[in-house]
Amino acid sequence: MNRAGVQRIVGLLLALFSPTLLPPIGVALVFDDPHGAAFAESFALILGAGLLLWWPVRRERKELRLRDGFVIVSSFWVVLGVFGAAPFLLVDEPRMDVTDAIFESISGLTTTGATVLADLDDLPPSVLYYRQQLQWLGGLGLVVLAVAVLPMLGVGGMQLYRAETPGPLKDTKLTPRITETAKALWFIYLGITVACTAAYWLAGMTPFDAVCHAFSTVSTGGFSTHDANLAYFRDPVIHAVALVFMIVAGVNFSLHFMAWRARTLASYFQDAEFRAYAWFLGSMAIVVSGYLLWAGYYASAWEAIHQGVFHAVSMATTAGFALDSFTFWPGGLPILLLFSSFVGGCASSTAGGMKVVRWLLMYKQGSREFQRLVHPSAEMPVKLGDKIVPQRIVDSVWGFFAVYVIVFAALFFVMLTTGLDQVSAFAAVAASLNNLGSGLGEVAVTFATLTDVGKWASVVAMLLGRLEIFTLLVLVTPAFWRR
Repeated sequence: MNRAGVQRIVGLLLALFSPTLLPPIGVALVFDDPHGAAFAESFALILGAGLLLWWPVRRERKELRLRDGFVIVSSFWVVLGVFGAAPFLLVDEPRMDVTDAIFESISGLTTTGATVLADLDDLPPSVLYYRQQLQWLGGLGLVVLAVAVLPMLGVGGMQLYRAETPGPLKDTKLTPRITETAKALWFIYLGITVACTAAYWLAGMTPFDAVCHAFSTVSTGGFSTHDANLAYFRDPVIHAVALVFMIVAGVNFSLHFMAWRARTLASYFQDAEFRAYAWFLGSMAIVVSGYLLWAGYYASAWEAIHQGVFHAVSMATTAGFALDSFTFWPGGLPILLLFSSFVGGCASSTAGGMKVVRWLLMYKQGSREFQRLVHPSAEMPVKLGDKIVPQRIVDSVWGFFAVYVIVFAALFFVMLTTGLDQVSAFAAVAASLNNLGSGLGEVAVTFATLTDVGKWASVVAMLLGRLEIFTLLVLVTPAFWRR
């Protein structure tokens, strides 16, 4: 492994992250918030740490290999999660210990949206803004941004891109150069964020709330500046804006790029994963709304449909926004909504979960096995649309599913040992590993009641979910370190 090259890139990435501490200082100045000094100190700390890592190996120019990419991405997310907690430790309000600060930082960067904070309406604007910004930066991946703005990564860019981007089909490039691909994705991401901000503002949010909620909507993070979450805004137009942009954020960003470049929507409907994604969201919305109507849980049919459609999309895209306490809904709706996060959004989107394309491939593989029972000698390749999926990718999907189940079971057991009841423990792992944030039982609103062991288990789950398990777990295999 190129240890000097890894150290150099991690140092550069950490230094690159430090300027993101400047906008919260501006927010503090605008709102006369006295906590700006904490962000200035954090900026100096993170920039200094990045430069200290980079300086001794600044002349290192050896080519990065794929294994180096995995180490860089994993190390950077862990290091950034720790240093990103600095403002939470340095501000006077809220007062947080190391565990809570790192939990909140990792939750933001992984776009999970779980929180240990309360009384959000009374928190300083700079802190509220910083939480939202963490989610936005983590949404499409800070490493993808680094590939876009740091051409000095050179040939190592593809290794970082493959290690960072979610989904089983990682080798497809939108443009001939990986740097241009990363730039294209980030311009699309920025454009959608600006459109979402404008829509929220026109719908009636203050500029501050519009920016903050656009950050968490486009990143499918779910953080809010209010304790009541989006229920704070009673205007259904604002809810409609959130609904539209949650759906958009859950789509493969490559499709957004192709639609923008070709000036046509055809690329969406030609994509097998998008069609499955649309069918999944539509089915969830119909089932949840229909059950609420049938149960008569809300006084009016409009409210039942409004709540049902919104929460179906919010949970399925792992955004985790809420208009009501769905944990008290009748029947099995709370469990159904939680289970929908296991599917999540499309590959190369900001949504969490296992991704629609993996479930689609598992379904097609299962269907093929049924057909082979009747025609054992037939050649039946698995296809996505008109394209044959290589058997290597099909095998990797089943491997991912098997490892996911094992990891989930292990984390579930850890949560049970902390004293949580079975429902709360299951929900805590699901909300963390799927980067959902919203749970059931004790973690329905906040993770603050968890023990330190439970919070650290959630931190590990959030990182595993954001990096799709293999990127982290591969580092503990002997084969990875073998020359």
